[in-house]
Amino acid sequence: MSGTDNFEAVVKERRTEAVAEFHEDKTLIKRFQHALHSAPSLVPLIVLMVSILLFAGLVGTRFFSAATLTLILQQVQLVGIVAAAQTLVIMTAGIDLSVGAIAVLSSVVMGQFAFRYGIPVPLAVLCGLGVGTALGTINGWLVAVMKLPPFIVTLGTWQIILATNFLYSANETIRAQDIEDRAPLLQFFASTFKIGADENGRGGATFTFGVIFMILLIAVLSYALRSTAWGRHVYAVGDDPDAAQLSGVNVRGTLISVYALSGLICAFAGWALIGRIGSVSPTSGAELNIQSITAVVIGGISLFGGRGSIWGALFGALIVGVFSLGLRLLGVDPQWTFFFIGLLIIVAVAVDQWIRKVAA
Repeated sequence: MSGTDNFEAVVKERRTEAVAEFHEDKTLIKRFQHALHSAPSLVPLIVLMVSILLFAGLVGTRFFSAATLTLILQQVQLVGIVAAAQTLVIMTAGIDLSVGAIAVLSSVVMGQFAFRYGIPVPLAVLCGLGVGTALGTINGWLVAVMKLPPFIVTLGTWQIILATNFLYSANETIRAQDIEDRAPLLQFFASTFKIGADENGRGGATFTFGVIFMILLIAVLSYALRSTAWGRHVYAVGDDPDAAQLSGVNVRGTLISVYALSGLICAFAGWALIGRIGSVSPTSGAELNIQSITAVVIGGISLFGGRGSIWGALFGALIVGVFSLGLRLLGVDPQWTFFFIGLLIIVAVAVDQWIRKVAA
């Protein structure tokens, strides 16, 4: 074999090895992307663990204490509950800008019905839950039946509900002391209990019923989305409503049920809001809209619908809570919290686009 033939053989062999190596790398990348696609909550879970380890290293081992970690849960309970409602809507490729307003109006109805009209507190709470469900159903009807864009619909209902809230309550706040004396059930979600405390009640982890409700809610919704026909319909409608309709899915009914359930969950958030701040205030919960969307986006739920895990919304809320508390313990300017959360939002959307493009 001549020198030229030897050279060509070596070049061909190296090209073959390079192509094989490229395909192997591409396969590994695709495996990783498919893993993220099949387990969308994996990314926010990793980010959450890294965040906790990072602040534990900067703040000290006290960041790992039961008191600190349960404090984070208490701080994010409202956002976690509302984010669960927002997740359901976003999974259908929609968005609900009225979630915060529904939560606040529901809390105001509970308080006003109990104090202004003297209705028994349990019945007042049920009325508040009914109002939230009705408002969510109206959103769903406008989106599913009238075919109006979810963003525009909920932007409009947000303004209407907000105005109704102030007009109905006359901007009146029901004080915490009055609630404690006459309607303690309104503060139910603020009730606490300890796990792992010593005989004197010191140490251990302190939980509120609001935190327990948030975790149970996420668990139940996760099961419903993963293991029921309704859950599969939600994903199908978000992925391709026309194909879902051709497959026999009742797209209108699914959308209305999602928005109605979202409204009910927001009403529960309104009940938890009373416990969190102690009073019934029409001006509370102003940031729940943006906070819920932030938790959902960081949690890896696709804004294009049809993909995501509701556990991701909880992890997203916890990530925000970890950054907020960690930076505060470090004595950092609070504005840096918004800076880092903004970066996380952009990165989360970029990762979602990357997964959708390559893992499809």
